[in-house]
Amino acid sequence: MTRSDGYLLDNRQTEAGRRFDAFATLFDPTTFRHLERFGIGSGWRCWEVGAGGTSVVSWLAKKVGPTGRVIATDIDTSWAASAARPPVEVRVHDVGAEEPPGEGFDLVHARLVLVHVPDRERALRSMVKALRPGGRLLVEDADPALQPLLCPDEYGPEQQLANRLRQGFRSLLAERGADLSYGRKLPRLLREAGLSGVEADAYFPVASPACTALESATIRQIRDQLVSAGLATDQDIDRHLANVASGSMDLATAPMISVWGRKR
Repeated sequence: MTRSDGYLLDNRQTEAGRRFDAFATLFDPTTFRHLERFGIGSGWRCWEVGAGGTSVVSWLAKKVGPTGRVIATDIDTSWAASAARPPVEVRVHDVGAEEPPGEGFDLVHARLVLVHVPDRERALRSMVKALRPGGRLLVEDADPALQPLLCPDEYGPEQQLANRLRQGFRSLLAERGADLSYGRKLPRLLREAGLSGVEADAYFPVASPACTALESATIRQIRDQLVSAGLATDQDIDRHLANVASGSMDLATAPMISVWGRKR
């Protein structure tokens, strides 16, 4: 993911890899379904923005083949570096502050990236600029304000604690400039950027083992920030992690809204 210096979920932390694995399990089927609809195939030129892990990059590489090209960018490429072999090129790049790493792309894709970028408007302009006429843009981002609860069925103290910690997580994100209602804005923003054929859908996983894995990794990653901000105690976090590990909690994510369009 792309971040500012204050980005909460640093790619260099151990838990980042577990988060990327959980995201792949939860969201790759949705992402790949949309990309297949575009007709992606041999020879395509693709830009994967804020690549994070390798699952989408590796899938794109298989689709475009040796005659295609996949440029994977992030401000921290430590997890994506292992995919850096033809047709994949991995670059350190800040989509919210730098010019795009080329033009004439058939596809530009970003997943769970722009919500964290301080200059989201510039980042989106950059992504549109990088497309060839007729090229496709797919932006997928969360909208935590649409569904703010970790446990939508809040029937006991374990669920109440989980939702209190999720509220703390959202507070930390907002303090660092994340737009917690960004996902719902994307259809309008893509139309305003001049794209045609703009469509959108949303995916909202509930009670998945991957949701459990994601929550455990996330809480471990932000533990110190929650405690130092007075949003939770170490005892709260230990109790929540034990509740999550028990496997008896129905955990959800914020809806991921996928929006796509074509450059005129």
